[in-house]
Amino acid sequence: MLHYIGKRLLQLIPVLLGMTFIVFMIIRAIPGDPAQVILGQQASEEAIKALRTTLGLDNPWYIQYFDYLKGLVTGDLGQSLRTRTPVVDEVWPYLAATIELSVFAVIIAIIIGINAGIISAWFQNSWFDYLAMIIALIGVSMPIFFLGLLNQWIFAIELDWLPTSGRMNVRDPIESITGFYIIDTIITGQYDQLSTIMRHLILPGTALATIPMAIIARMTRSSMLEVMRSDYVRTARSKGLRMFWVVYKHALKNAIIPVLTIIGLQMGLLLGGAILTETIFAWPGIGRYIYEAINYRDYPVIQSGILIVAFIFVMINLFVDLLYSLVDPRIKYD
Repeated sequence: MLHYIGKRLLQLIPVLLGMTFIVFMIIRAIPGDPAQVILGQQASEEAIKALRTTLGLDNPWYIQYFDYLKGLVTGDLGQSLRTRTPVVDEVWPYLAATIELSVFAVIIAIIIGINAGIISAWFQNSWFDYLAMIIALIGVSMPIFFLGLLNQWIFAIELDWLPTSGRMNVRDPIESITGFYIIDTIITGQYDQLSTIMRHLILPGTALATIPMAIIARMTRSSMLEVMRSDYVRTARSKGLRMFWVVYKHALKNAIIPVLTIIGLQMGLLLGGAILTETIFAWPGIGRYIYEAINYRDYPVIQSGILIVAFIFVMINLFVDLLYSLVDPRIKYD
């Protein structure tokens, strides 16, 4: 197991290097001069040239790239061109916000998606099966920005049950310790604020969870249908075991492997693809952070933000691979 983990971590190095180079070249193809964007359209050529020299933008691209790599080796993600603050100092609150939102969305997607898929396979061709798959198809097809706006209109504006945007009540700010507001409120014993944080999470979390929930439900149903036709399932049923235990104890354990793969992929995609949700609900996450950096041509922020998301995505997939051996002892890593 340790040998496999070490091998995968070594494979991570060329992947991230390739990612840094591709992102580095692509973002420099974006039209616009960072110095011009920072100083504004009325800035003089002398001021723009001086700022480009200060930021190191007048160096050849390969020198800029190797300077960036040298910084990465020492844990330096560079300095924001706009705020002049080290990226490593200002990125964590945004990343923590996205992780909190994504984990909340994945929990919803897993609980509802897996159980909906199991029940659909259990009662195949029933009204619940047809209804669940129709809802799953709508969930996959519906654009997330439309669903987010629909949620805001129904639950925030018309019913006035939940807040429309933000991560907390700005009039009652939270003392951040870890960056994860749910954990922070529990640590400090501020349970009234915990309910406020959860209310702010519900609308963006459910909007973000819709697509992965639909995909997980469809994958679980397909995998369960295949497993429930197996001989050992028929044997378990012939022995008089309750159908609930046959499905959840025997069939699910063998059907969960492809579902775990989908969950891992969806978790990685949520981290990098939450930008629409974060924009609609004014959620201060990493996606919105990168989006604002693109508008300002803030190269270090864009590079570092994408690199962090790529690293987390790869680590999630490694974790899912390791889960396979825990779920199915027949899988061995040499």
